[in-house]
Parts: sequence; C-alpha cells; structure tokens
Amino acid sequence: MTYTTHGVSTSLVEVTNISPYGFWLLIGEEELFLPYTEFPWFKEAPVSKICNVELHHQEHLYWPLLDIDLSIESIRNPDAFPLVSRVKTLC
Repeated sequence: MTYTTHGVSTSLVEVTNISPYGFWLLIGEEELFLPYTEFPWFKEAPVSKICNVELHHQEHLYWPLLDIDLSIESIRNPDAFPLVSRVKTLC
C-alpha cells in the first residue's frame, strides 16, 4: 500500500496570506503578491470571497463570488496592462 506525501497541495491556486496591503497567491510553485493599490477590487472583499479563486487554462484566474477575472501575466507585470480600475475608495 502506498500513501501520498503529507503537506503536498492538491490545489493549483491558493491564497497563502492576506494583509492590510494586499494578498499573496500561490500558483503552482510561484507566489505572487496582489497589492490593493494595483488591484483595488479586493480591498473591501471578505476573506472567504478572496480565497474562493479558480485557475482557468493555466494562465487565467477567476473569483466567482466577486466576478473578477485576471490574467496571471497582468499580476506579474501590471505596468504592461495600463487599464486602471475606476473604483473609488473613500480613504
């Protein structure tokens, strides 16, 4: 009888940490930070909705409870994607 190794993630994408400044995603073996200054749609979102993320086609992320989708490349290189959110914050 064989067993799988404990501690190995079965999820292709997961939120590993959330801070007042943004959150970290682990996609495979790559960890990416999404600062709220660049991705303001997540700033007021509940943790449960941020953590509910799906990986589509190995290059696209989707948060179904927030109706947000992002390409992984736009997280890696936000300067290459100049579209800016029109969400206004009160702070």
